[in-house]
Amino acid sequence: MSRRAATFGLHAVLLVGAVAVVVPFLWMFTTSLQTRAETYTSTSVLPTSWHWENYAHAWAAAPFGRYYLNSLVMAVGIVAGHLVLDALAAYAFARLRFPLRDQLFVVLLAMLLVPTFVTVIPAYSLVAGFGWIDTYAGLIVPRLADVFGIILLRQYFAGIPQELDDAARIDGCSRAGTFFRIMVPLSMPAFATLAIFSFLFAWNDFLWPLLVTNSDEMRTVQIGLASFEGRYGTTWNYLMAGTVMATVPAIAVFMVFQRLLVRGIAMTGLKD
Repeated sequence: MSRRAATFGLHAVLLVGAVAVVVPFLWMFTTSLQTRAETYTSTSVLPTSWHWENYAHAWAAAPFGRYYLNSLVMAVGIVAGHLVLDALAAYAFARLRFPLRDQLFVVLLAMLLVPTFVTVIPAYSLVAGFGWIDTYAGLIVPRLADVFGIILLRQYFAGIPQELDDAARIDGCSRAGTFFRIMVPLSMPAFATLAIFSFLFAWNDFLWPLLVTNSDEMRTVQIGLASFEGRYGTTWNYLMAGTVMATVPAIAVFMVFQRLLVRGIAMTGLKD
């Protein structure tokens, strides 16, 4: 009975958490299908009429096509940078022997405690000095590497037996060949996990694109939604329609790679 009660309590807590997560998305979706008057007067969760044309109006009211393109280019560039640069750094910390390796890794861990806002001003000064304001380089280059990704991949690489590397080296495989032929294929769940986290971070980022973009031609989806709200005086049905369109790619990426994400997190230990 005690085990059954504990299971029931656990499921009740999970149900409450699921409702707390789903209800805002449900409100966002139903509001996007209401008229402007209904958004201020309706007391029902479901709209009394379904106005799918709100999505077409929201898409035409702001250059969402350009916003999507900018967000996609930025997200793909950041994900590619994380997968390549983070993997190389993680492999060095996991397999190579060099002076002060462990001390440098501790410093890297400590960098996780540094708030992102502390580095915003120096990063912006560098971008402005390079003349990268309102460019893809300004959106992508300062975030091509990520401390979280290095630590995640390093812990995964450390869990792969060293004997596989030794066997590959005996067979004549170079250090680079060992990395690309042994480590990378065996670490696909970790790479998928990092790719999902990096994509969600880049796609939903607001502060950095707001700082380094000034024109509509370079704004991302999240910045476009903010300007859309100010421009049309909080027309909630159009704003929620735009928000739904901005949320769909992130949800789609998560759903497609959900199994690899769970597998990667489960198999990535936090041990030496």
